[in-house]
Amino acid sequence: MSMRIAIITATIIFVLDQATKLIIVQGMNLIDRGVIEVLPPFLTFRMAWNTGINFGLFSNQAEFMRWVLIAVALAISAWVWIWIKREGAGRWAQISAGLLIGGALGNVIDRIVYGAVADFLNMSCCGIENPYAFNVADISIFAGAFGLILFTGGNDTSKPGGKAAGGKGKGKTS
Repeated sequence: MSMRIAIITATIIFVLDQATKLIIVQGMNLIDRGVIEVLPPFLTFRMAWNTGINFGLFSNQAEFMRWVLIAVALAISAWVWIWIKREGAGRWAQISAGLLIGGALGNVIDRIVYGAVADFLNMSCCGIENPYAFNVADISIFAGAFGLILFTGGNDTSKPGGKAAGGKGKGKTS
């Protein structure tokens, strides 16, 4: 099965993630400025270096965790790729896999180049101040994981033994 959709999606997300980091972190000099209010309080660029995983978890052992997290991201990306390819996944599952893989590879590049993930998007609303920052890769990883849950693992009724082929499928029989 062709994985063209997954490749295109992963490439777009990877380029978009790295381009936004280059433009905002380097080009707009957020790296030195620290904060740029865009549409306060809804959107603020707030520089944060994440040496751990989500919300800074496991950031105490930065150098060791840096390489562990790189290895984990690469292993998960490879596993998702192999899984989706074997499944003969449809369009939405491939898009979801591409989102997750492209985002994971974007954050891997940050860890290699900077030693940490460059987070800069901060959104708050309705009197609730969000102390966390994130990036395009983080959004894509979350959306991709959610999409993989939604668009994979269901009964495929088009395969032999599936409900459409007159078989009993995977469900419970009466």
